[in-house]
Amino acid sequence: MRILVYTGKGGVGKTSVAAATALRCADLGYRALVVSTDTAHSLGDSLQTELGPEPSNVTTNLDAQEIDVHYSINRYWGDFQKFMMGLFTQRGAEDVIAEEVTILPGLEEGASLLWLNEYVASANYDVVVIDAAPTAETLRLLSLPDVTRWWVEKLIPLGRTASKALGPMAKPFGIQTIDAKTVDAVEALFDTLGSVRTMLSDGATSSMRLVVNAERMVIKETQRTYTYLNLYGYPVDAVICNRLLPQEITDPHFEAWKKAQVKNLMLIHECFDPLPLFTAHLYDREMGGPELLRKLGEELFGDGDPAKHLYEGQTQTLESDGSGGYMMRIPLPLADRSNIDLYRATDELTLSVGAYRRNLALPRIVCRLRLNQHN
Repeated sequence: MRILVYTGKGGVGKTSVAAATALRCADLGYRALVVSTDTAHSLGDSLQTELGPEPSNVTTNLDAQEIDVHYSINRYWGDFQKFMMGLFTQRGAEDVIAEEVTILPGLEEGASLLWLNEYVASANYDVVVIDAAPTAETLRLLSLPDVTRWWVEKLIPLGRTASKALGPMAKPFGIQTIDAKTVDAVEALFDTLGSVRTMLSDGATSSMRLVVNAERMVIKETQRTYTYLNLYGYPVDAVICNRLLPQEITDPHFEAWKKAQVKNLMLIHECFDPLPLFTAHLYDREMGGPELLRKLGEELFGDGDPAKHLYEGQTQTLESDGSGGYMMRIPLPLADRSNIDLYRATDELTLSVGAYRRNLALPRIVCRLRLNQHN
């Protein structure tokens, strides 16, 4: 199964691009599913159909789903909340307070990830296209499996101890405690999150795709997202620039805007080359419905197959060196070192190779560190 994740700043048209991609895959004969993980769902509006918390059929070969947070938490995280309530109530917390405390940051994102594991297990789909939430929420979603290691290392052993030591004594007095089955279920839940993280970071299975508009602020935020995705080891294989003004527009009111878009397209190349860039123009009506989505898919991919890998390999990596520093590696085959220059601003690197330049956004955890250059 192929997993395609579309992310970017809010308002750039991710939903339309994701829906168009899924529809294109379905028309090519793939069994496709398009999923929205954004709490402010607009996927149903884009497809012009009513969607629910479970996948439902839209057209031939295409299902769609708008993930409902509360539905998903009840479906997947019930054992975890039971586990946490057991820990808190054993320490004297009231049931109501314990229940509120167990609604921890990350449960919503975790519910979305666990659906992915179910899609794989069902083998119902060849392609799953994810219309992800705006970048900040998407990064929380993708970093969640790493964050949950703390729970596995700290709370699971505590839960097992409580189950063995307190369970036999508590039952005669009617006191609720943690049973071994609940602890096993919670541990299995976190193991599943780890499996999903492995799946999303496997370039053979998954691809992240960045959706931008030709606006400097949008490009800069997407740059940072790209660097963070590299930090977490998630493969990015394409950039989609949406809503370009058609060149045939001659109204002088739009002339300055057109010139700015041309300039910002050059910036997109500087920031993301050699990732392939796909473009779509600004349509003269609201994007929605199968007819317009098919036109958008054809404009973006032509006769190509959007389910295929659009770029092989990594354009950059960022890894901890184990001593508080980070190593960024950027492949530059056949480059002459004498033609390479590297400059740094507070949160950005500018890499020049001859007449070509690339801007690299730095995560906040790296900004405070000193720059050292290596061959």
